[in-house]
Amino acid sequence: MTTVVKSRIRRDDDVIVTAGRDKGSRGKVIRVMASDGQVLVSKINMIKRHTRQSQASAGGIIEKEAPLAISNVQYYCSKCKSGVRLGAKTLEDGSKVRTCRKCGEVLDK
Repeated sequence: MTTVVKSRIRRDDDVIVTAGRDKGSRGKVIRVMASDGQVLVSKINMIKRHTRQSQASAGGIIEKEAPLAISNVQYYCSKCKSGVRLGAKTLEDGSKVRTCRKCGEVLDK
């Protein structure tokens, strides 16, 4: 049985790594795997994959991103210049937006 992790992190968000060998690094979220509780962040947690040559691609050693636990990344607020937790707020027009818990900045336009 798989449990879906509830998170406010989305694709194309700028995040900062809070734990692991890439701690302190910033990157953009490529993919969110909510069912596994993981995210792929560009140029973070790089691994080397040895692949066999096929008709579609050349073989060799390929560097690619490995998934990170979603609990090990935080949204990077450009106003606060640090990793922050996200909150949700409903605006007057009824739309729901994400906000920075530190400075209150509305993140979704």
